[in-house]
Amino acid sequence: MTDTTLEAQVAPRLRGRALAVLAALAAALAVAALAGPRYGALLLIGLGFGIAMEGLRFGFTGPWRRLILFRDATGMVAQMICIGLVAVAAFPLLAANPTELMGAHAPVGYAMIGGAFVFGMCMQIVLGCGSGTLVNAGSGNVVSALALPFFCIGSFAGAYHLTWWTGLGSLPVAVLSGTTGLALTLVALAAVAGIALAVAEPGKRTLPGRLWVAALIVAGLAIVHLVVAGQPWGVVYGLGLWVAKGVTALGADLSGSAFWSAPGNVERLEQSLLTDVTSLTDIGLIAGAALAAWWRDGLTARVSGHPVHAWIAVIVAGFLLGYSSRLAFGCNIGALFSGISTGSLHGWAWFAAAFTGSWYGIKLRPWLGLEPHR
Repeated sequence: MTDTTLEAQVAPRLRGRALAVLAALAAALAVAALAGPRYGALLLIGLGFGIAMEGLRFGFTGPWRRLILFRDATGMVAQMICIGLVAVAAFPLLAANPTELMGAHAPVGYAMIGGAFVFGMCMQIVLGCGSGTLVNAGSGNVVSALALPFFCIGSFAGAYHLTWWTGLGSLPVAVLSGTTGLALTLVALAAVAGIALAVAEPGKRTLPGRLWVAALIVAGLAIVHLVVAGQPWGVVYGLGLWVAKGVTALGADLSGSAFWSAPGNVERLEQSLLTDVTSLTDIGLIAGAALAAWWRDGLTARVSGHPVHAWIAVIVAGFLLGYSSRLAFGCNIGALFSGISTGSLHGWAWFAAAFTGSWYGIKLRPWLGLEPHR
């Protein structure tokens, strides 16, 4: 191949990549111009999350699956490191700015634990948690693309019924704070990492460089998100809000839901999506993952030859992902990642229930036609 031929092949790709980056920056600037610099920055943060998670293969569902099936601890350890880095910054930030910043704090209750269990099971069925489903859909995964709209519908429905479920009983919100709280959080994260390393097979304990880089980047973006948004990184609320806006635009009355008729949510329904924190980062996640996937090997749909009943299972699991995550006060991001890193004990309860559910979800996949029986 001559230099001229090589240049003719490479130049269009470079131009396309440059245009894609410029388009992403232009979108952020447009949001900043229309809604304010803070919201443009949030879209950029979401893009960063998507690029880092897709480009460096950082996530939650896959690492849990690899630990359970193959005794590979690297992904789980990377998650604990990332959460710990955020906690080191978030604990003092929350303490110093109690009125400007808030943590991802929620109560532990029957619905929360049950919701986390169901979420953990369903995320293994579709191979995507909250952030993972957005990232995978953005990068061309057809299973996630099918699950995503039903995830959104489930999030809306779960929020609609949330007060009924929480009425089944829950404990008061419990939060770790201060130096002691941070120390306990870091010790617990280290313990989880230590257990993962202890059960791992030799050769599956050393983190590759990409996971170190991913943990640092994702943690840094999460800290910036907390400062810019005034709240931790979340995913699920925005998905339900999209559906709520759609049904109200069609004339639906949501006054029968204590959640959607609450003053703060009514206000968000009336405002532009460009001023909703979670919506912007969700959109950024999808777009950032699409950009990273296209940059790497072109944006192509990745389709598997599943039987019809497997696709039905994906639809049902997608809906349950959204519904259960509302009951559990978040997904791997809003409950586990942001909950633990800002001191909420419900994050730890969520982790235990969702990891248990994941074990069952992995066992269900072959029976649902999503992979061969082992």
